[in-house]
Amino acid sequence: MIVPIDLLLLFFLLIVAIAALWVRDLLAAIVLTGAYSFIMANVWLQLGACDVAFTEAAVGAGASTALMMACLSRVPRWEKE
Repeated sequence: MIVPIDLLLLFFLLIVAIAALWVRDLLAAIVLTGAYSFIMANVWLQLGACDVAFTEAAVGAGASTALMMACLSRVPRWEKE
């Protein structure tokens, strides 16, 4: 493990998670959750769990993001205040 890279990934993970919670645009929230999954896959790679990283990238960043984009066509994009 390379400590500076681990800390940088965890910092980005925290920033993306907070941004996904606070954004009001659903499309932006979907993109941020996909980015969260992609960063998490990189964290799994740093930990040496290649099979878990591959699954996270395929399911989390790939399939889940695509399904949420499909659901977005059925709901309003902006959150009401």
